[in-house]
Amino acid sequence: MAENTASQIDHSVTPDAHPKKITRTLVLNEGSPEKKRQELLTYFHQTFDQYDLLFETLACEEAWYEKAIPLRHPLIFYYGHTAAFFINKLITAKLISQRVDPFIESTVAIGVDEMSWDDLDDNNYQWPTVQQVRDYRGKVRALVSGFIQDMPLEVPIHWETPAWIILMGIEHERIHLETSSVLIRQLPISYVQPHSYWQHCTETGSAPENRLIEMPGGSLRLGKDYDASLYGWDNEYGRCEVEVAPFKASEYLVSNQEFKAFIDAGGYDNERWWTDEGWAWTTFSNIHGKAHGKARHPEFWVPDGDSYRYRTMLAEIDMPWNWPVDVNCHEAQAFCRWKSEVTGKQIQLPSEAEWYCLREAIDTDQPWWDKAPGNINLEYWSSSCPVDRFRTGELCDIIGNVWQWTTTPIDGYEGFRVHPCYDDFSTPTFDGRHNLIKGGCWISTGNYAIKESRYAFRRHFFQHAGFRYVESSAMTNTSSSPYVGNPYESDALVAQYLGFHFGETYFDVPNYPEACARICHEVSGNIPRTRALDLGCSVGRTSFELARWFQHVDGIDFSARFISAATELQERGKIRYHLPTEGELGDYFIADTAEMGLDDTDTSRIRFTQGDACNLKPIYNDYDLIFAGNLIDRLNNPAQFLGMIHERIRPGGILVITSPYTWLEEYTPRKNWLGGIRENGEALDTYTGLQRALGKHFEEVCPPVDIPFVIRETARKYQHSVAQCTVWRHKG
Repeated sequence: MAENTASQIDHSVTPDAHPKKITRTLVLNEGSPEKKRQELLTYFHQTFDQYDLLFETLACEEAWYEKAIPLRHPLIFYYGHTAAFFINKLITAKLISQRVDPFIESTVAIGVDEMSWDDLDDNNYQWPTVQQVRDYRGKVRALVSGFIQDMPLEVPIHWETPAWIILMGIEHERIHLETSSVLIRQLPISYVQPHSYWQHCTETGSAPENRLIEMPGGSLRLGKDYDASLYGWDNEYGRCEVEVAPFKASEYLVSNQEFKAFIDAGGYDNERWWTDEGWAWTTFSNIHGKAHGKARHPEFWVPDGDSYRYRTMLAEIDMPWNWPVDVNCHEAQAFCRWKSEVTGKQIQLPSEAEWYCLREAIDTDQPWWDKAPGNINLEYWSSSCPVDRFRTGELCDIIGNVWQWTTTPIDGYEGFRVHPCYDDFSTPTFDGRHNLIKGGCWISTGNYAIKESRYAFRRHFFQHAGFRYVESSAMTNTSSSPYVGNPYESDALVAQYLGFHFGETYFDVPNYPEACARICHEVSGNIPRTRALDLGCSVGRTSFELARWFQHVDGIDFSARFISAATELQERGKIRYHLPTEGELGDYFIADTAEMGLDDTDTSRIRFTQGDACNLKPIYNDYDLIFAGNLIDRLNNPAQFLGMIHERIRPGGILVITSPYTWLEEYTPRKNWLGGIRENGEALDTYTGLQRALGKHFEEVCPPVDIPFVIRETARKYQHSVAQCTVWRHKG
């Protein structure tokens, strides 16, 4: 490995130095609890302040509400989203019980990445005003600040502590500090304004000639332990042993000037340099989110006669040819294929492991460095800078300037597990469509800036990301197929429910989701079958069945992992899963909608989205039928849910509730149980509690019926339960 020569970096040029910019993520296992409490409080306020400062760059009201690209919400969503995240996670962790603003929190809770189940249709939103969101952020700041000051705190901080939830919110907001800056960069230039806090670099010139540097490779252990000293997202933990063969790496990140040679060679016109997925993107890309057309140049290049100008976050400037090019993964891969053809060498993007070989040359990390050994952590500029500005040994920009695309689709390491309060941070990206980016960029702060951070984006997405290339014999593991493998084989809970919904039946007990759907069909015989809501839809079988009869079906579940599986089935008709038989052994299965007799069902009638049954968005209303399957005994406050559900049903509409009434304090505080308790010394069952909760707005249609169900755990262990089904008509 190259010797650490970070001291070669000239730190004297910091043209826009600002004391607020230099922030450090917390060390979790050092210091006293009270010192750590103050550090956490300071870090929280710094993060909130910095995020507010980013939005001061918007020059007009239109900038808040116009989408920079169709695949993302307008900026008003993101301004509120990071604050609402604190509230939603504190509620999920049962650390607070009251919402600050249910309307804002339902509106800005979910929908930040281009997942097929994200709701990005503006017609489904009534956006709050900017002032409403500012006021909301102020209320959240006060609540969280008070919570930090009063919560129990011990050192070290770990997953199960309240402080971890606060850090989760802080680091989440720092993610959106960066992703929102990308959206601001994609807005029309008239929508933004200069700001003293966000000044770009002024050092420009011709780019140095790139060359390949020998790298020895070696044995690496990737992944960190669960007691590591810095906050991490779930995908960072675990273990992966890898042997890296010797390779060569480019001295510099690919500059705008070096990438121009690819363009001049017809790079965007020659299909043989692109993957099938990449060629489809470049041929039909949505340029700047405005109109369909063929991609002709990088996203942030602005055509100017026979040449180009360059778009920073807040300005258009003369093209800085010696700055790194900003491209998506498809463009980076195409450049490498072209470079291979030109040089006769095996040029490709580095793997994650190869990047870690380069990173070994820097023996420090944020938060321990005195000054960043790269253009990162907002310690220098609010833009990229020359590719030869930060040298470590024989390489420049090992970290910082722009993110570096890798050839590695993200997946979990051995030992991966999701955090119970954020089960959808990583798992929706374990689909073969999201490639890892490494190294951070100029605005990467907090967890984004540490060595072990692992972030991934779809290959056609733009970040402040570029690339360096390697000459390597390693097999590239990014497929040209848009779907690689099965992201749920190791997700035991999702697999279990796929088996429950779409697998075999056991002990002569009929398929439960199908049986529930048939009851819904029977009891809805005298009402219009226009709109149905499957609330707590899990992996979606009942939604598929309801689509036989209803013109539109909304399937909503709190778990993104379930929704993602349901959507996979909707889009592709099949999904593989693995169920244990005994010990380490197991069997593979395929959930196939055609085998379920659903091939004649119009699945486009179904819309799967992630959502909170107790705080639904306003668009989820006017239903002829709502089915709440095995839901009420998994809600934090079922009485609250039952007290508002009439607002979502048309007069005369039907509510069907099934539940085995398995009340557990891990889901529902005992004080909120509808039944299964003694009240004034007398037994109160849940059916009576339902009658009490629903009697004002509903009338019971028929006597309750029992529906048995069986869930396989292993080949010799099953859950055999009986749910009670009650049917209610909205009085209107």
